[in-house]
Amino acid sequence: MHQIDKTGKITGITKEQFESWLDSFLNFEKLQKKNIFWLDTIQFLCEKFGNPQNCAPCIHVAGSKGKGSTSKMIACIMEKAGYKCGLYSSPHIIDFRERIATASALFPDEIYEAAAVELVNGVNSIPKEELPGGRPLTWFELVTLYAFLCFRQAKVDFAVYEVGLGGRLDATNVVTPKLCCIMPIELEHTEFLGDTVEKIAAEKAGIIKDNIPVVIAHQNYKKVEEIFLHCTQKRNSQCIFVDNLINNIKCKYAADGKMTVEFESPKFKRALNIKMKLLGSVQAANSATAALAVKTAYPDIDESIIENGIAVASLPGRFELTDIPKTFEGIKALILDGAHTVNSIRFTVETFRSLYPDGSRCLLFSCAADKDVKHIAPLFSGVFSKIVITRPGTIRKSDLNAEEEAFTAAGLQYTSEKDCLKAAALLLKEASAEKAAVLATGSFYLIADIKKYLSEIK
Repeated sequence: MHQIDKTGKITGITKEQFESWLDSFLNFEKLQKKNIFWLDTIQFLCEKFGNPQNCAPCIHVAGSKGKGSTSKMIACIMEKAGYKCGLYSSPHIIDFRERIATASALFPDEIYEAAAVELVNGVNSIPKEELPGGRPLTWFELVTLYAFLCFRQAKVDFAVYEVGLGGRLDATNVVTPKLCCIMPIELEHTEFLGDTVEKIAAEKAGIIKDNIPVVIAHQNYKKVEEIFLHCTQKRNSQCIFVDNLINNIKCKYAADGKMTVEFESPKFKRALNIKMKLLGSVQAANSATAALAVKTAYPDIDESIIENGIAVASLPGRFELTDIPKTFEGIKALILDGAHTVNSIRFTVETFRSLYPDGSRCLLFSCAADKDVKHIAPLFSGVFSKIVITRPGTIRKSDLNAEEEAFTAAGLQYTSEKDCLKAAALLLKEASAEKAAVLATGSFYLIADIKKYLSEIK
C-alpha cells in the first residue's frame, strides 16, 4: 500500500497504485464527453505546483496526423545535439510511462515515483471549492501536470510536447515554447473540434503564441493555410510553411527494410540524406517538418545531427515492422500501424503495398465507433487476399456491425470475429500458411492487444 508519514502525506507509491489513482478521474480517451476542456484548471494546477511547465525550453506540436512521429523526431534530434530531452506524447501502447520519457528511453523509476508522490500529495491538499468553476479534475489534466513534474524532477534541459486533442483548450497549451509546429489537418473528432477542416484548424491554431515562430506542415486544404496565416499575423508570429522551404523530397526503400529520404532547403547548408526506421511517404514529409522546426529554433545545429536524430527515431504502432513468433514463422512480414483516419489509412495501405508488391497480403482491421469506416473500407479493395475484422478491445466504444456493413458495401470478402485475440490468432495462422505479409491497422487499442498477444505466445 501507499507509504504514509505521520502528517498523512504519501511518501511512496507504486506504479500500479498511481495509475489506479489516475484512473479514478474522468478519462476522455476511454469515455468521450463534451464540455470537459478548460485551460483555467491546468493553469490553476501549474501555479499550485510552482509552474513546472516552465522548467525547460520546449517545442509544442499540434495537428490531426503525424504529430506523434514528428514530436519523436524532434526529440531525437535534440538528444543527438546533446540535450537531455523530455518527450510527452500519446497514446501509450503497453506501458503508461511511454507517454512521459526521454527521446530514447524511460526515465529511472525514482523520477516517476517522486513526481507521482508530488502530484498526489499536491492534489489531495487542494480543497475542492478552490478548483476553477468547481469542476472536477480530469485524467489528462493530471497526466499532463505529471509530465511537467517528471521533467522537472529529471532536470531535462529541453522538452517536446505533443498536443492531446485540438490545441486551444488542450492541457498542454500552458507551455510557452520556443517554436510551435502544426501538422496536417483532417476531419477528426468533429463532435468536439468542429464539423469542417476550417473549424478544426482554428482549434489547432490555438497553440500559436505572440512572437513565437510557427512551422506549418504540408496541408491538403488551402483554406487551412489561410487560417494559420491569419492567426500568425494577429499574433505577430513568423509563419513558416514547409512547402515554401523544403524542396524535392525523395524517398526510396532499401533491402534492409529501411527508407532513405533526401530533401534540401535554403535553411540547410546542404541537402539532407537520412536512412529512416519510420517508413512511408508521410514519414518522409514528417522528417522534413521536424528538420525545419529544429533548424528554425536552433539554427546552429549541424545537419549531420539532424540526420542522425531522425535516423534513430521509431515509434511503436507507427508502421512498426514487428518480430514474428515461431508459431507463425511462415509470415513474410507483420506491420502494426495505429492509423485511424481515411487519409492516414490510405497512406498506410499505399506504403504497405509498395513494400510488399508480390505474394499474398492479409489485413486485420478494427476501429472505434466514431471513425469513418464507411470511407475507410474501400481503401482495402484489391489489396488483400484475406481480411479479418474485429473490435479494438473493450476500452473504446466500437461498432462491429458498422464495420461489417461498410466492408460489405465495399464489396470485400471478410471474416468477422468480435474477440480481438481470436481474430488475431485466426488471421496470423492463415497468413503463416500462405506466407503472406500482414497489416494490422485501424486503432492503437488493436495494436496494443496484438502486441500483448504476441509477447505471450513467444
